[in-house]
Amino acid sequence: MTQHPTQSPQFFLTAPSPCPYLEGQYERKVFTHLVGDKAPELNDLLTQGGFRRSQNIAYRPACETCRACVSVRILADRFEPTRNMKRVMSRNADLIGTVYDAEPSTEQYSLFRSYLDNRHRRGGMSDMTVLDYAMMVEDTHVETKVIEYRRRGPDSFVTGKGSGELVAVALTDMMADGLSMVYSFFDPEAEDRSLGTYMILDHIERARQAGLPHVYLGYWVNGSRKMAYKVRFKPQEHLGPRGWERVD
Repeated sequence: MTQHPTQSPQFFLTAPSPCPYLEGQYERKVFTHLVGDKAPELNDLLTQGGFRRSQNIAYRPACETCRACVSVRILADRFEPTRNMKRVMSRNADLIGTVYDAEPSTEQYSLFRSYLDNRHRRGGMSDMTVLDYAMMVEDTHVETKVIEYRRRGPDSFVTGKGSGELVAVALTDMMADGLSMVYSFFDPEAEDRSLGTYMILDHIERARQAGLPHVYLGYWVNGSRKMAYKVRFKPQEHLGPRGWERVD
């Protein structure tokens, strides 16, 4: 089902399956493959059109009776943190995020496994092996980076890197108009740090410093408590029938 990089992408439709976010609903997805030298360009266009990437596949919801999934992107250059978000940044001022090529490690997987077992024991990713994790990270034909977050060490002012144990990881696509947060995970025992919120705030700042206007968060699912956090980062834009529209 692969395609030649010079051809237009072919799209496919999945069979209906139970929705993981809304009880009683069924989901379908339309998807295509991201392969070849045109993959980065195609990924940009599809992400701007509401698709998400998973390994070398771009997908978006195509449900028959539900429109609860809404693509969300933060306006990085106009973002204003709340007082609580400022406290989160202050609480994590001892962390440094270091950018690496998309290469998996046993340390990453150990943290990933701990995160899943604690936060998503019954989720669709709960049975992922170390090989599955490696594929999630490195099976990409676009510009993808891994950002590792560690505490500041005695040599951090020289190296620009943290030291000690890995506390959080973000898998991020570098796009022409922003950063797309593909997946992130963190130490589940560090609840007081609000590391999920911190990584989003860090990506907003990274996008701003790079002169990129957007941070893509994927789908906000209206009615799902698990996805409610995504609408806290404002101003942002939601993709609807008339295109991207600002939400304050």
